[in-house]
Amino acid sequence: MPLHLETPLLESRPLSQASGRSIWLKMDALQPPGSFKIRGIGAACEHHARNGKRRFVSSSGGNAGIAVAYAGRRLSIPVSVFVPETTSDRAKSLIRQEGAEVFVHGASWQEANERALQAVDAETAFIHPFDDPLLWTGHATMIDEVVRAGVPFDAVVLSVGGGGLLAGVSEGLDRNGLQNVPIIAAETEGAASLGAAVKAGKPVELPAITSIATSLGARKVAERAFQITQNRPVDCVVVDDRAAVDACMRFLDDHRVLVEPACGAALAVAYAHADRLTRFERVLMIACGGATATLTQLQARQAS
Repeated sequence: MPLHLETPLLESRPLSQASGRSIWLKMDALQPPGSFKIRGIGAACEHHARNGKRRFVSSSGGNAGIAVAYAGRRLSIPVSVFVPETTSDRAKSLIRQEGAEVFVHGASWQEANERALQAVDAETAFIHPFDDPLLWTGHATMIDEVVRAGVPFDAVVLSVGGGGLLAGVSEGLDRNGLQNVPIIAAETEGAASLGAAVKAGKPVELPAITSIATSLGARKVAERAFQITQNRPVDCVVVDDRAAVDACMRFLDDHRVLVEPACGAALAVAYAHADRLTRFERVLMIACGGATATLTQLQARQAS
């Protein structure tokens, strides 16, 4: 049995009215560890467990680390997660809550990742937070579920950090014969590594992450994510932090589900940038979730 759940697919009247078109939500915020990450990470962990690995190591300041810890607990395999110094106490607590060890190293995810790789041995599987074909194939199951439900759509809106969700959705569209369906890729200002790559014509490294949407904080997008922008219709949309936080708060009122600003970036396309959707009639929006945000944090950011 897979470690992820088949999540609800809901028509959102509030988002539909805000954007002037039909918006359908794939509610991966309701996965047990709080985000879509468990789809791909669960698949990768199961793969490595079948191949005899006896420990999982990952690097993540948030949702991926929580998902690896959850998968390890479910599979009875010990987990070590290396996080940067910027990781919140809440994120570390959620990882430990699943029974994993947390090691703090470095000022950025890149430094934590380098340290995590040093901890890998022959019996250990390294679980990358976003750049691994095993993850993409797992994430693609969300599109399989939508297609099975028989709900047609003419665009997909999603958030982009490192690009794992983008790669998974693209794979899911391809294997269901939907290669021509456009993807609207939402990022926040200060974390828009995909937009920077498209503008430069190749993946480039941002000097720093300055957005509060830290789950989108990959300074350099995965090569696969950039390749997808060259081979299929992808529209990059960048929203500011305020729009992402406001979208989270409106979504909480509208659907009684708390998500973090990384997810709010995608929701903000419908709430605040509906002009980017004018050529579509029925839009699939990935409510990717995020477990590290709290209502108190969102309210403080909205007030600042």
